[in-house]
Amino acid sequence: MNKIMEYEINVVWDEEAGVWCAVCDDIPLALESHSFDALIERVKIVAYEILELNEKISDGARLCFKTAHLEHIA
Repeated sequence: MNKIMEYEINVVWDEEAGVWCAVCDDIPLALESHSFDALIERVKIVAYEILELNEKISDGARLCFKTAHLEHIA
């Protein structure tokens, strides 16, 4: 059976910089992008690479990401 590895990634809009920021201390991961969709695609690639480099991922493991989309409206 494949081990499921789940990580929670916080995604927030930085109004001052005009970018979306994705942060996860457990991976560790910190990325930004002007596009929300582009950021999520980068997270999928980079998170796996970081975990692999840090030897935190085992063969056959499945990665699951839970994103929290936070945007201040007022």
